[in-house]
Amino acid sequence: MKRLVMRILVCLAACLAPLLLALPGHAEIVDRIVAVVNDEIITMSELEQMSRMIQSQAGANPKSREGQAIKREMLEALIDRKLAKAEAKRRGIIISDKEVDLAVEDFKKKNRLPDDAALNQALAKAGLTVKELRQQIADQIQQERLVFIALGAKKAEVPEAEVRRYYDANVREGGGGNQVHLQIINIPFPPGATAGQKEEVQKRAETVLKDLRLGGSLAEVQRKHSLTSQDLGFINQADLNPQLGELINKLRPGEVAPIQSPEGFQLVVLVGKRSGKPHSFEEVAPEIRRMLSSQAMQKQFLEWVKTLREKAHIKIML
Repeated sequence: MKRLVMRILVCLAACLAPLLLALPGHAEIVDRIVAVVNDEIITMSELEQMSRMIQSQAGANPKSREGQAIKREMLEALIDRKLAKAEAKRRGIIISDKEVDLAVEDFKKKNRLPDDAALNQALAKAGLTVKELRQQIADQIQQERLVFIALGAKKAEVPEAEVRRYYDANVREGGGGNQVHLQIINIPFPPGATAGQKEEVQKRAETVLKDLRLGGSLAEVQRKHSLTSQDLGFINQADLNPQLGELINKLRPGEVAPIQSPEGFQLVVLVGKRSGKPHSFEEVAPEIRRMLSSQAMQKQFLEWVKTLREKAHIKIML
């Protein structure tokens, strides 16, 4: 089950991975081939790009056993994607620029990005370009269309009771109306950081955290250490990464929590909290239904792609 969940996460990463807490800066990658799928290759840069999204969400160190396991799962998902793209090409499934444009606009809306400048800034922090985002979105749409055609599948129907259960667990009871005001201080590793440089960044983050916890104002600490922060304003707590949401629950307004990721450190300052009325079931039911239907289709895809693997020549060199 854990393997299936991770594979689904990777398949959905292009459209669903939150950019909210992505960190700037990433090490330059010396590219090499990590897998061959029929006459297609998968490069280290492709794998690392996916790694930055998923490992950051999982909070895993890329060199740890968990980080390496995630990387292998991502490689398996990329192999599935290569097989699916080749099959879609064989069947003449083409995604138009107009379809991708509409999907990008939807992506901006869901991530509260008001314009192209905000989109570019958010993608840069995640180590992505607009071109890469568009390609990932096109791949996702193509994959979904392929499942419909190959399996003769209709959009998965989600029972009303299942939608209601999700609403009760994650919106009404999960703090759907609670909002938190956050400010984020980013302290990234320099590109291609050595172990010694990473240790220096960690010491700097610990010093900044100590100054904040001793009562220094955010503005004073930023000036002292030549840092900037990102003010996220009030956001729905239910929209946060679950691990971050759990961490925020333990803070009181004015308190700060450190977060380490493969790219460096973040200091998350809880400026304030406020309660609001949770969205009604009628308001959010269509979006919940679409999400659950998409997850069901991904499960179908993972089962179907096994038939493509049986006929493919796959060589892994990771």
